[in-house]
Amino acid sequence: MSEVYEGYERQYCELSANLSRKSNAASGLPDGEKKKQEISELQAGLDDADILIRKMDLEARSLQPSLKATLLAKLREYKSDLNKLKREVKKLTLPNSNQFGDEDLESGMGGTHAASANNRERLAMSTERLNQSTDRIMESRRAALETEDLGVSILEDLHQQRETLLHSHKKLSDVDSAIDKSKKVLTSMTRRMSRNKWIVGSIIAALILAIIVILYFKIFH
Repeated sequence: MSEVYEGYERQYCELSANLSRKSNAASGLPDGEKKKQEISELQAGLDDADILIRKMDLEARSLQPSLKATLLAKLREYKSDLNKLKREVKKLTLPNSNQFGDEDLESGMGGTHAASANNRERLAMSTERLNQSTDRIMESRRAALETEDLGVSILEDLHQQRETLLHSHKKLSDVDSAIDKSKKVLTSMTRRMSRNKWIVGSIIAALILAIIVILYFKIFH
């Protein structure tokens, strides 16, 4: 899963759980400045949750189709939970009436209990999702550490191979230098042999010429 998506999801789950707790606490407050302040904070938190939902949606749509379908299905659940929470916060903005009949009082108490149960259920779901997100993040971190250890091991192997190659290169350079020296010696020897060959040839030619001259004088004189 995308680490970016997991980060957004973790932030959303934490925010959703916090908003559920605040909504549950605000539902028991009487009308007044304290309640208005709590409602204002809840509405600001809902706006932040909407932003995180949109970010998760954009990130999910950029992933592979198989993973994209799973994440979008999960996003629909998040959106449904967020809409429920928005309705609960909207109910908090309605003015409370202190003049209820017995039936209205019982109905109101039933509604309060139902809202409290919904909030507890939503809080439990948010906590469970937060735990799942935390587990996924820990798993991703563990995989990243294993990958890092593998990378370090590969780098060490590459370093050893580099040292071996450098050592081999140095040996090859020494061998190449020795070959160059041998070539120079052989070239020098070849030149000397060629020069000696010309000298020997010249001596032989001179001897032959001398013999011819001697024979000429002996025969004709």
